[in-house]
Amino acid sequence: MIRKRPIIAIDGPVGAGKSVAARELARALGFSYLNTGAMYRAVAIAAREAGISPDDPNVEERLASVLKGIKIKFDGEKILLNGRDVTAMKDDPEIGELASRFSAIGSVRMRMRDLQRAAGADGGVVMEGRDIGTAIFPDAEFKFFLDADVKTRAHRRYEELKKKGASITEDEVLEQLVERDRRDSGRELAPLKRADDATVIDSTNLSIDAVVAAMKAKINDRNNAGKDLKRA
Repeated sequence: MIRKRPIIAIDGPVGAGKSVAARELARALGFSYLNTGAMYRAVAIAAREAGISPDDPNVEERLASVLKGIKIKFDGEKILLNGRDVTAMKDDPEIGELASRFSAIGSVRMRMRDLQRAAGADGGVVMEGRDIGTAIFPDAEFKFFLDADVKTRAHRRYEELKKKGASITEDEVLEQLVERDRRDSGRELAPLKRADDATVIDSTNLSIDAVVAAMKAKINDRNNAGKDLKRA
C-alpha cells in the first residue's frame, strides 16, 4: 500500500518515554498521535464497570458485548469511552494492571487491532504501543523501539503517578513494571518485542528532546535527505 504520508510506529515498555516522545514527534511533523495503551486502559475501565474480571473463566464470553459496542476516541489529550471523558481514570495503577491482563486476551487484541488499523490506515500518524511495528502495522514506513533501564523507567513512572496524586511507592512501581514486562513479553499473542527493522533508542540518559531529535534525524535520513513530511 502506498500512503501519501507515512505511519511512524513507536514500541517499547512502560516508562521508556514513548507517550511524550510520540506526542512531541507528531506535533513537530503535523501528524496525528495515537496512544494505543490508552485504548487498552479504556477497555479495562469498561470491563471493570461491567463487573468483569480477567480471572473470570468465561471472561471472553462476558467481554463480547462490551467489545462489540465499545467506542474509543481521542480529543486532544482526552480519551473518550463511549462519549465519556475517562482521562482521569486511565492512570489509576489498578487500571494499568487490568489493561495489561486484558490485553493478553485474544478477542480484546483483535478488536483493538481493528480500531487501531482503521485509525492509522491513511498514514500521517505517530502510533505508540507494544506491538505497532510487529502486529498492527508491520508495513509501517518508520519503526522505533524505545527502551530504558528498568529502574529508570520505574522512577519516571513513579514521578508521573506521584504528580497525579497516586498512593504508591517507587518500589511498588518497580515491582509492577517487572511483572508487566514479563507478562507483555511472554504472552503468546502479539508479545512486546522489537521489530527486526526497528531503530532502537535507549532513553536511559536522554531527554525527551534528544529522543525526538534522534527520531527526526532517522526519518529525514530515509526521506530524501530531509523532505518536509508536513507537505508530503
